[in-house]
Amino acid sequence: MERNFVNVIALGFGFMFLFTAFQTMGNIEKTILDSIAADDPTFKGDGYTSLAVIYGVLAICNWLAPSALSICGPRGAMFIGSITYCLFMVSFLWPQTWLLYAASGVLGVGAALIWTGQGTYLSNCSDSTTISRNSGVFWAMLQASMFLGNLFVYFQFQGKTHIDLETRQLVFGVLIGVAVIGIIFLATLRKSSTSVHRSIENIRKEEIHDGGEQDGITDAFKKAINLFFTSRMLLLSLTFIYTGLELSFFSGVYSPSIGFTLSLGESSKQLVGLSGICIGIGEVSGGVLFGLLGSKTNKFGRDAIVIAGFVVHIVSFILIFLNLPDSAPFGDTKETAFLNPPIASLALLCSFLLGFGDACFNTQIYAMLGGEFAKNTAAAFALFKFTQSVAAAASFIYSSHIGLSVQMGILIVTGIIGTACFCIVEWSCRRQKARDSVGAAAKLNAEIHSD
Repeated sequence: MERNFVNVIALGFGFMFLFTAFQTMGNIEKTILDSIAADDPTFKGDGYTSLAVIYGVLAICNWLAPSALSICGPRGAMFIGSITYCLFMVSFLWPQTWLLYAASGVLGVGAALIWTGQGTYLSNCSDSTTISRNSGVFWAMLQASMFLGNLFVYFQFQGKTHIDLETRQLVFGVLIGVAVIGIIFLATLRKSSTSVHRSIENIRKEEIHDGGEQDGITDAFKKAINLFFTSRMLLLSLTFIYTGLELSFFSGVYSPSIGFTLSLGESSKQLVGLSGICIGIGEVSGGVLFGLLGSKTNKFGRDAIVIAGFVVHIVSFILIFLNLPDSAPFGDTKETAFLNPPIASLALLCSFLLGFGDACFNTQIYAMLGGEFAKNTAAAFALFKFTQSVAAAASFIYSSHIGLSVQMGILIVTGIIGTACFCIVEWSCRRQKARDSVGAAAKLNAEIHSD
C-alpha cells in the first residue's frame, strides 16, 4: 500500500476516534444540558448557544488558520486542535454556565486549526488521480464515528425520560477516553511523501529563507483574502453556506427534536442515539460510494453527485415537515404535525437521508478544493470552514427562536442556490481544462512541426 494512502487511513482513524466523542456529544448536548438544568436551576447553559459560540469563533479564527499553519504545519495544527476538543468534553464533568461557553470558545479556536490542517494534509497526500478516492475514504472513516458513540448513548439512555447525574458522568468519561485515542493517532501522523504537492513545512522554510517567518505569516493571510474574492470562491461560498446550515441542523437540532417529540412514545429520548447512528450510516454509505467506488461514480461528474445529494435532502426536509411538530426544536412537546401520531421509523429514515446527502456535498467539495485549488490548499480549506461555520453559527442562533417548518424552508431555498453555484463552478473548471488541453496539444504540435 502506498505511503500516502496509509497516511490518509491513519488520518481517518484519528478523526474517527476524536469525532466519535465530539459528534456524539454534539448530538446529545441539548438533551444533556436540559437535564442538567432540571437538576441545578442555577445552570443556564444552552446547547444551541454553546454550538453557536463554537462555530462563531471557528469562523473568525479560520482567517488566521493559514498563518498558524505556516508556523506549526498541518500535523502540528491538528494535534493542538485535537487537545481543545478533549478539554471541551472535560468541562461537562463540572457543569458551569461560564465554563461551558469558555470551553466552547476555546474549541472554536482549535477547530479552525484542526480542519484547516486536515484539508491541507489530505491534499498533500493526494494528487489529481487520488483526491476523490482519498476524500471519500476519509469522509467514510470520519463519519463512522457516528456509530459507536451513539450506540453507546442508545443503551445508556434506554427507558430514561431524564438523564441523571450518574448516567451523564459515565457517558462523558467514556467519550473523553475515546477522544484521547484519537489524539494519539493524530500525534503520530507521518509527513506526506508526494511529488505533486509541497508540504507546508517546506513552504515555511522557503519563506524564512527569503525574508523571515513573519513574512510567511503575512503572505498566508493575504493569500486567503485574495482567494476569497475570486469569482469561483465567491460562488462556492454560497454552497458552503448551505452545508453549514444543514450541518447544524442534522448535527445539533434534528436528533434532539426527535427526543423532544413525546408523541413518539416513551422511547423518544432513546431515539436520539438511534438517529445519530442512522445519520452515520448515511454518511458512511456516501463516503464509500464516492470514495472506494470513486472510479465508477466519478464518471458522472462532481455536479451530478451534488445534485443527487440535494434531491435526497429535499425529500428528507419534506418528510420531516410532515412528521415532526413545529415546536420540536424548543423542548419537550406533545404537539403533532400532519402525521398523527408521528412515525419513529420515518424519523430515522430522514436521519439516514440527511447523512447521505451531506456526504454527497462534502466529498465533492473536498475533491474540488484539493484538486482545483491545489496550489493554495490551506487558504481554500480555511475559507470553506470559515463560510460554513458562519452559517452554522447563525443556524444555531435562529434554531432557538423559529420553528421546524421555517427551518425547512430556509434549507430548501439555500440548498437550491448552493447546488446551482457548485454546478456553475464545476462547469467552469471543465471548460478551463478543455481549453488548457487544446492549448497544450496545439503547443506540442507546433513544436513537432518546428523540428
